[in-house]
Amino acid sequence: MRTLSVSALSGLLILALAACASTPPPDAAMALGKAAMGQAQSAGGNEYAPAEMRMARDKLERAQLAINDKHYAQARLLAEEAQVDARLAQSKSESGKAGKAATAVKEDGRVLREELERKTP
Repeated sequence: MRTLSVSALSGLLILALAACASTPPPDAAMALGKAAMGQAQSAGGNEYAPAEMRMARDKLERAQLAINDKHYAQARLLAEEAQVDARLAQSKSESGKAGKAATAVKEDGRVLREELERKTP
């Protein structure tokens, strides 16, 4: 019975090591994370969502360090999280810009109403 347990444990250990060794570098996840960062930055992420941009940048840096250490599963997770953070920053930026535009339109409408009221006898 003990031999069976040791054999089973050894087999599981070998499978676990093989699974870790076969994880490829997360090149696609890193590329997507970097692209999302670029899009968020172009959308004004540093202005409208600096915390999310900082988190995304930090996670990409940590992902690169994990790749350097050949911790590919951890690197993939960090790169994917960075992509999500960057997308959130982009969404917040677009929302912030839309809010500013709406405020400007409201102000234009207010000014126009005032002008019409002055000209109307």
